[in-house]
Amino acid sequence: MSAAGSKSAQRRMAIRSVIEGCMADGVCAEAVVARLALHLGMEIRVAELAEIVLEIVPSNSQETERLQEVAGLLRRKPGAFATLRATGAAVRHARDDGETDAAVVRRLALSFDAAAAISQTASVQLASLGDEERLSATTEEVAAWLKEQDFTGTGRDILDIGCGIGRFERALAKSFNRMVGIDISSRMISVASDRCAALGNVELRQTCGLDLTEFDDSSFDCVLAVDSFPYLVLAGMAERHFDEIARILKRPGWLALLNYSYRGSLFLDRADIGRLAEAHQLRVVINGEKPFRSWDGDAFLLARDGGTLPRAASSDVEQEALKSVTDPKEEIMASGDKKHFGRGTQGKGTGAGAMTDLPKDKVGGNAVLSNRDKKQHSEERGLDGNRIKSDQYQDHAANQLPKD
Repeated sequence: MSAAGSKSAQRRMAIRSVIEGCMADGVCAEAVVARLALHLGMEIRVAELAEIVLEIVPSNSQETERLQEVAGLLRRKPGAFATLRATGAAVRHARDDGETDAAVVRRLALSFDAAAAISQTASVQLASLGDEERLSATTEEVAAWLKEQDFTGTGRDILDIGCGIGRFERALAKSFNRMVGIDISSRMISVASDRCAALGNVELRQTCGLDLTEFDDSSFDCVLAVDSFPYLVLAGMAERHFDEIARILKRPGWLALLNYSYRGSLFLDRADIGRLAEAHQLRVVINGEKPFRSWDGDAFLLARDGGTLPRAASSDVEQEALKSVTDPKEEIMASGDKKHFGRGTQGKGTGAGAMTDLPKDKVGGNAVLSNRDKKQHSEERGLDGNRIKSDQYQDHAANQLPKD
């Protein structure tokens, strides 16, 4: 084989590895396509990508069907794939050296403005493929789940943190007394205002993204955060917002948090949720489940009881979460593969991976993958604790994969 032929074969092999990594956790075909749009560089054509998808040898009939579905979506919607690439590239899921929390929030606000200008639907969920019907179907599934948890109610006031284009305000309009949607993106608030113009019980506000000081104590029955906390984690604002949520929640009250971070480690997310629940007298009711068919989001549901939460109950929650961190074997065994633990991470509302957990032994450091999300804090940044390092996506002994 010539040098050029060998290089081409290696390239296709690397692309196959990326595809396999994006499919590893069994997500739907739409989410796989969205992940591929985020991970693969612009040099590969959509038609070639579809060909390589079908070159993969499936392990069972279900995988055969999924590979065919992914290839079919790529072939039928080449324009949509280009839109996903552009929309995903508008938002960078990394933090620059020396970038302040407030600067991160300002940058993200402009990024979301740009993403919404490219595609309103893809900007809040890449796995919608920019299609209104697909987005509505996923939104309705999440809304139905919220209703099943008794999160909604005609007498309840709800705060929606990171409301985007107002999709949950519309989907739940008949299931609450009042809903206030906030977002740092002026364009998304503008779009949401147009879409929710006929809803008299919906209020939409552009917020600073730094806190919730504009709201009074005990002013909401429920707080909803769908794919917004990962950006608060990135900006170093997660703990501050937990403080604020605890302040504005009534007793009893509920917090539905769908995706805590995009770091790809459910046991670390559970640990943080357990610690924050303990600190703010909240009870973890649902601890990182995956209840949705059309979206791979991790669902957390927390309750503020009418009285003071018994110390023993909240301590049990924290101990269970810490067990997940100190002994990750259970999660690894559940996935059946030490190289694929935790789900792929995502972009704003994507249902897709911004930094999907790909096989370490198959893909080189920067082979094929887009490098737009790789810049992180320098190792010289300081003596941060492990929790801060995890929040800022830094490596340390407690968040490394086990040795093979």
